[in-house]
Amino acid sequence: MVDVGDDAPTFSAPMTTPSGDIEEFSLADATDDGPIVLAFFPGAFTSVCTDEMTTFSDRLDSLTEDGASLYGVSVDSPFALEEFATQNNLNFPLVSDIAKEVIDAYDVSMDFDALGVEGVAKRAVFVVDEDGTVTYEWVSDDPGIEPDYEEVESAAANA
Repeated sequence: MVDVGDDAPTFSAPMTTPSGDIEEFSLADATDDGPIVLAFFPGAFTSVCTDEMTTFSDRLDSLTEDGASLYGVSVDSPFALEEFATQNNLNFPLVSDIAKEVIDAYDVSMDFDALGVEGVAKRAVFVVDEDGTVTYEWVSDDPGIEPDYEEVESAAANA
């Protein structure tokens, strides 16, 4: 498990932007611009994930006023994430971990055994500072639980 004080595992992956473009995301490049918030979620178009991502979208100004950037991360394809973002008017990028390498690197992979679904992201949030150090981590084993948004905003401000 990635803990506070650890170097954040670096990665590159496809990302859909709020304008609908699909680009390459690089953690190293993203932290050059300041701290980042990585919000892992199990799957696009599911009720709790939609609630979480739209709540982050609604609170984006609070996260970014101190220079932090927000990125949602799931194992959905970049094309599915593009439609998910469009349908929900999301105003931040979504990173596609379709290869499931990022959830493995951050040790936030889970299965929905009853549904036969393997290798989706746990609901988790990591704040990574400009130096690439994890300054906040929250991971839930219960996909029905959303993060404490005020705590995430505070962590982003402190990074």
